[in-house]
Amino acid sequence: MLFQTVVVRGSLSAAARELNLSLPAVSKRLTALEGRLGVRLINRTTRRMTLTGEGQLYLEMANRILLDIAAMEESVTASRSEPMGLLRVNAALGFGRMHIAPAISDFMRAWPGLQVQLELTQHPLNLVETGYDLGIRIGNLPDAQLVARRIYENQLMVCASPDYLARRGTPRTPDDLLKHDCIVLRENRDDHATWHLAPRTGARKSQKQSVKIHGTLAVNDGQIAVQWALDGHGIVLRSGYDVAPFLATGRLVRLLPNYSSGDFDVYAVYSQRRHTPAKIRAFIDFLVRRFEPRGGA
Repeated sequence: MLFQTVVVRGSLSAAARELNLSLPAVSKRLTALEGRLGVRLINRTTRRMTLTGEGQLYLEMANRILLDIAAMEESVTASRSEPMGLLRVNAALGFGRMHIAPAISDFMRAWPGLQVQLELTQHPLNLVETGYDLGIRIGNLPDAQLVARRIYENQLMVCASPDYLARRGTPRTPDDLLKHDCIVLRENRDDHATWHLAPRTGARKSQKQSVKIHGTLAVNDGQIAVQWALDGHGIVLRSGYDVAPFLATGRLVRLLPNYSSGDFDVYAVYSQRRHTPAKIRAFIDFLVRRFEPRGGA
């Protein structure tokens, strides 16, 4: 457990905080482990840590053993329907902060005996390597080894405030965006200054039109981009879960509704196993019920 935590957290100090131990205690235990095995597991410098070949092998085998233990416990307790133990959840920053964190708060009221640890990250964590039970993923799911269940039907929407549209007019086609101020969102080191829009119906349904948008504002945080749109600074392209509350109240207006920028559904994913723990089943069922009745908002 200590070795895995050191690898996942990337430093001894971060692992010490995670395990509620002192830094010298973590260093001493890691050194003792390496001494017992007779090999170096991690190359450590003042700036970085890297796994040795033996360290990588040890990590893979340790993960396999822990999964086997978890599978054994799940087989023994499979008949129990009540969630129990620690549920570790990984989610993206924006969606996790806005939706998963409040969901966990409500979920804990129903299951006060459960423990939940939420980790928000820019990039998805490897569930097997990090030991997380559940991941919340948006968009394509390239990892076929994960079991996925959709919890939210999501799509990107072009929106602006009524104030902005009153001043600048309403775009009717993707080309009209070239005459408008658009809010550029830069996330995960990607430049989203090109919007790809395709008609929802008709012969050209599958043909996307790429528009190189421009504006005076750019940011790497989606919530800030939405707030700037609410303030009337321009047009924004954001996920439905970001803008749905403001569309419902009229603070934002959806533009180009006959065009789609792609579907980015939200999924709960977890590692394949013979018996899915009650804590995972219960939380996923809770998320599905939470989002479906309101269309995900």
